[in-house]
Amino acid sequence: MGAEVRVGVVEEGSNDARLEELALLLRQELLALDVRAVEPYREGDVPEGTRGPGLAALAGVLSVSLQPGLQVLGSVVAVVRDWLRRSGSGRTVKVTIDGDTIELSGASDAVQQQLVDAWVRKHQTGADA
Repeated sequence: MGAEVRVGVVEEGSNDARLEELALLLRQELLALDVRAVEPYREGDVPEGTRGPGLAALAGVLSVSLQPGLQVLGSVVAVVRDWLRRSGSGRTVKVTIDGDTIELSGASDAVQQQLVDAWVRKHQTGADA
């Protein structure tokens, strides 16, 4: 089974409907990657393949299911960063895998790139073990 990555869009002053709209726009771009699925993230522990009617989706948060054995985490982060750069200021995206979160902004500075590279390497190495 592949890893699950949580991707959450944050935009200052936005309501749930706006966050959901932004997440759907980002979802379309993530679906172009070699991933198993990109769906709204739902709170709670749900066995794979079940749909709990009582579980509410979190506004602006997506669950990205990665293919097993593929190194696509870096591609997911690259798509998110590109989307942020094109979508204007005032937004960030939090990407979480195995409880470890990195917060991305539209900035393309070298320091952020180094942090992203280290974060991706850490989790790709863990997936290979």
